[in-house]
Amino acid sequence: MKEEKTISQLAAEIGVGCPQGATQLKEWKRIALTGLPALFSREGKASEQSQAHEQQLSELYGEIGRLTTQVSCAQGAPEKNLAGAP
Repeated sequence: MKEEKTISQLAAEIGVGCPQGATQLKEWKRIALTGLPALFSREGKASEQSQAHEQQLSELYGEIGRLTTQVSCAQGAPEKNLAGAP
């Protein structure tokens, strides 16, 4: 990426001697240069994933609460007395 060596020199070093080797290296460089900034930014997908994860957690906790209530009602069990009194 620093362009310390030519594409031909790099192709020879990694053993890609055919003409398509230089083209492939140029394509990899283009992909890296366009994709790496997004990889290291704090915005973008990481933020979206975090928001999606928080929403999913909220939905799951809500579902747990609903199911717990349904089970309690279905069993007909009265609320337990935390003080231990009968």
